[in-house]
Formats: sequence, structure tokens, C-alpha cells
Amino acid sequence: MDDWLARIWEHLGGRVGGPLSFRLILQPTVAACFAMRAGLQDAQTGRPPYFWTILTDRDDRRELLREGWKAVAKIFILGVILDCAYQLIVFNWVYPVELLRVAFLLACVPYLLIRGPVNRIAAARRRSEHP
Repeated sequence: MDDWLARIWEHLGGRVGGPLSFRLILQPTVAACFAMRAGLQDAQTGRPPYFWTILTDRDDRRELLREGWKAVAKIFILGVILDCAYQLIVFNWVYPVELLRVAFLLACVPYLLIRGPVNRIAAARRRSEHP
């Protein structure tokens, strides 16, 4: 177990300076852009913050997750492909769990963290402009 965890941390750290490191900036940036666009649309339609609603509203959770997945699926798949290429170049092997973990961290996490706050900021600005 300790060897497995040590390998994961070592491999994750090596991605920063290794080949294809541009994706560590590009993928979260693209995910953030999609999240901002969706957050602004949420504010226009008066929807509640995305991630908080996923956590608290059972009735809408499935639909919100499906909607979010549609937004980040291409970025996630691109992340899987790029990390697969990275692993083949560096390790001559593919570690599927690491592959999915890195793609999730680079595509889904920024989307989840940014969409709700953009919604809140845009809604607050809208309320202050149109009291």
C-alpha cells in the first residue's frame, strides 16, 4: 500500500516539469471558461449555485451532474488522452487509476469550483444594477 501511494505522488509531481506539461494549464483554463459561461447562464436564469445544489438537492442532482458532464466531457476525454500519451512517453506503461484521477483533477474540479461562485457574483451584480 505504501509503495502504491508513493508511486502516485511521485508520478503526479513528475507531471509538472515533464513532457506535455502545457496541459496542466490548458485543461483547467478551458474547464474554467466553460464553468464561467455556465455560471453566467445560471445567474441569468436565476438558478442556484451549481456545486452547492448538487450537494443539497437530491431531486435535481442527477440532471445537474448530467449537464455538468456534458460541459466537461470533451475536456475530460482530452485529459485522458494526453495523460495516456504522457504515461507512455515517461513510464512506457499506462496506469488507469492515475489517468482518471489526473483527468478528473484537471477538468472536473475547476468546473465544480468555479461555476457556483461565478453564478453568485453575476447574480449579485445583476441585483445591484437592477434593484
